[in-house]
Amino acid sequence: MRALTFALPIILGLAVPSLAQAPTPSAAQSAQRERMKSCNVDAGSQKLSGSARKGFMADCLAGKAATPTKELTPQQAKMKSCSTDASAKSLDGTKRKTFMSTCVKG
Repeated sequence: MRALTFALPIILGLAVPSLAQAPTPSAAQSAQRERMKSCNVDAGSQKLSGSARKGFMADCLAGKAATPTKELTPQQAKMKSCSTDASAKSLDGTKRKTFMSTCVKG
């Protein structure tokens, strides 16, 4: 019992610094981690599984578009622009709805 009381602080003293000195991930590692999270969410929202999910994840992580992106119609582009402006102004609720209506009408 006495040996354990003596050894415990030494063991804890050796273990704690190794945990505290864990290296922080580089910018590239952080970007890859975020890409993996995003691709995983996209695969989940598409309810992919098995080889379809594996293929999607490989393409997504490689930066290949799974589906070709289509251009926005003029109305969609206007709505996107208005939405961005409303978000920049921190509008929500009725104020956002009124702003969006006025903005989209031009």
